[in-house]
Amino acid sequence: HIDYPLSPANAVFGMGLAQTGAILLDYGKEKFTNIIRPRKLTSLEDWVVSQFGRTMFNLYFKNYSEKVWGIDCQNISKDWVSQRIDGLSLWQFIQHSLVRLRSNRAKTLTDTFSYPRMGIGQLSDRMSDLITARNSIKTGSVVERIFHDDGKISAIQYTNTGCAHIIKGAGHNYISSIPVTKLIEKMSPAPPSRVRSAAAKIRFRSLVIVALFINKKKMTDLTWMYFPGKDVPFGRIHEPKNWSSDLAPPDKSHIIAEYFCNSDDETWQSSDEIITESTASRLQQLGFFDKTDLIDSRVLRIPFAYPVFDLHYRKHLKIITNYLEKFNNLHLVGRSGMFSYLNMDQAMESGILAAEKVLLKSKREETVPASDVSFPCHLLQPSHS
Repeated sequence: HIDYPLSPANAVFGMGLAQTGAILLDYGKEKFTNIIRPRKLTSLEDWVVSQFGRTMFNLYFKNYSEKVWGIDCQNISKDWVSQRIDGLSLWQFIQHSLVRLRSNRAKTLTDTFSYPRMGIGQLSDRMSDLITARNSIKTGSVVERIFHDDGKISAIQYTNTGCAHIIKGAGHNYISSIPVTKLIEKMSPAPPSRVRSAAAKIRFRSLVIVALFINKKKMTDLTWMYFPGKDVPFGRIHEPKNWSSDLAPPDKSHIIAEYFCNSDDETWQSSDEIITESTASRLQQLGFFDKTDLIDSRVLRIPFAYPVFDLHYRKHLKIITNYLEKFNNLHLVGRSGMFSYLNMDQAMESGILAAEKVLLKSKREETVPASDVSFPCHLLQPSHS
């Protein structure tokens, strides 16, 4: 395997002298061509080739990106890759690998990060404690209808534990992380046909997570491992114990495999037993553990995991957001709510900013509650979250 961030010895050893030379030569050729004859960058392929060269694109980026998104790299907008590895190029990778202590290195090349001792769920658990002290969270809820009138959201109809409920109030603020396509679908009266048509033309990629619990103290020393090749069905694995030793017993561990898929394809439709067996078998072939080491497993299916940035998503999304901006008590947050490829910290920040906007509006209207008075709120949480 090849380390990320790159280390010179590992990169050369992993790819070989001939391939390393071809990558460097191709990168230099690409940069020279761009100086002489600059070209418009539209797709993911355009952007990566310009920043890393054709050889590096074919070696890694093409296969992995198409595994993630399920479409050809020529049809993926450069917006995605430029957001994820903004400002990076092969030259910057090389610089970082030679001078590890640079203080101005790109964030995506960081060697360390902070992580909650008992897992990322600690953040939501703490938020839950704070919210339920004065308000309510209704897990397992399904929003059925979103009513609106005169430029305001006026009511939410939802079901919880089989019972129908409604929250009314045009004077309320509504913060939505519902996939924006579902938001449009559930609005009543229905949005104009142009808006509904735009919503039908943007889509999300889904995620299947397979957790395998293993009777081994440790399997890797890695944060993540990526598999661009088509011979491996999953795209990425990680061993949570490497993030925090408290996430598994001292003598055991678990490994997480991620499958990128569509909600109507074979991967999503496979039974838990079939996808678990396939995952375990491939990881055993790769030498991570023996068949007798497998203790237990769990499969999670996450719809609406990744907004798909194809070449036309911007124009469709603009129609949707222009319509939703007319509702001054509706605030979109999160990756699926905003149809934006946000990192977790950015998604959380979008919620904080929405809350600040609501509180600032209340203050302007001189209705901001005192610190000892609860601010009325209900959190509707779908069962898959």
